[in-house]
Amino acid sequence: MRAGVLVLGGTGEARRLAAALARRPDVRVVSSLAGRVTDPRLPEGEVRVGGFGGPDRLALWLREQGIQAVVDATHPFAERITASAVQATAAAGVPLLVLRRPGWTPGAGDDWHWASSLEQAAALLPGLGRRVFLTTGRQGLPAFAGLDDLWFLIRTVDPPEPPLPYGFHLLLDRGPYTLDGELSLMRDHRVDVLVTKDSGGTMTMAKLAAARDLGLPVVVVRRPPLPEVPSVETVEDTLAWLAAGPGQTVTAEPRMSHRP
Repeated sequence: MRAGVLVLGGTGEARRLAAALARRPDVRVVSSLAGRVTDPRLPEGEVRVGGFGGPDRLALWLREQGIQAVVDATHPFAERITASAVQATAAAGVPLLVLRRPGWTPGAGDDWHWASSLEQAAALLPGLGRRVFLTTGRQGLPAFAGLDDLWFLIRTVDPPEPPLPYGFHLLLDRGPYTLDGELSLMRDHRVDVLVTKDSGGTMTMAKLAAARDLGLPVVVVRRPPLPEVPSVETVEDTLAWLAAGPGQTVTAEPRMSHRP
């Protein structure tokens, strides 16, 4: 009987993990996508799209499907999904591992302003600039809707729903992005401040380097804290955890965060 592994996905790390597990004949990998993106990049192996209906139903699904391990490889800001996974795996008696890529850290020449929430990020903006490059995703846009004196370049994968800022230009696009492309975009729209979440990784990191090259301030929203469960930063460490037997203590070597 093949070992069942549920990967809560939507990230590049989740796709790489699913690809590695799908090549193993002794593993049945099922990737779960929230379904919030219209045309997601599908991973290898079985794919399930849409929510489970809460922790209780997820726990029931884990039992019914004979899942022996769950890897939460969702976006670092997917708090609700992670919280649901913690509750469901505890109820079902299934080991859980959180896979989170390292966050970003400022380097020489960066002018970063940390915020604990989108609302705090919005409150910082009037003192930093008037033309804002907003890259925090479509679901958090209401936090900036009341800043009528500012203009926003909003970049999202799918079209957002109101409320939205009064003055804005919407750009529908998906990474990875290049430094030259980000520099041209910021210059063309006369951006003077960037807002982003601390997502980590390389796909969207070029905007930080572009802001540094242009001497622009950056408002960075901090990640929510990780739950008190085992966690790793790489696909390789995840595979090692699965090979050792889920539920074992994770002893991966600490890694430095990526610097743009």
